[in-house]
Amino acid sequence: MSEDPTAIDIDFDPQQQRMSGVAFHGNTPFDVPFISEIAPNLWQGGCRRGLVLPEFITHLVSLYPWEAYTYEHDIDSAINVRMYDSHEQGIEQVDSLAAWVNTCRKSGAVLVHCQVGLNRSSLVVARALMLEGANGADAIATIREKRSPACLCNEAFERYLLGLDAGAAA
Repeated sequence: MSEDPTAIDIDFDPQQQRMSGVAFHGNTPFDVPFISEIAPNLWQGGCRRGLVLPEFITHLVSLYPWEAYTYEHDIDSAINVRMYDSHEQGIEQVDSLAAWVNTCRKSGAVLVHCQVGLNRSSLVVARALMLEGANGADAIATIREKRSPACLCNEAFERYLLGLDAGAAA
């Protein structure tokens, strides 16, 4: 990367370059690549200005419109949704986003991203896994194993996913 902190590195590889810090929720430390493969054709991650979308990604779900990927190839679809990593964030659109992710996965690789790739993207990716048959605990465990133990440190998002299992059992 360039020594100039304001310069944009166009050769930035989001599979290799890492982000690290401490998540707001629970002061949870993290050290993750910008993107991680969670399941076949399902990628999750974060974003920063100037990051080039990898060529194998054909569908993009952005949950953090304040930063955007640069496209150097044609993609089949993109959706931008403003979500907040907040206990007050509504979940009304999560099921439809997750279903759309699973539909897109049938034709190519999907990247679901938020700012760092810990909570908002985990919520949608976990729900996509659940719509394919995983229970909430297993979907959460998969994401934490494949991306980071810091994923879903927003307890409200984790409770929502686990509550879907409880509701199905009732």
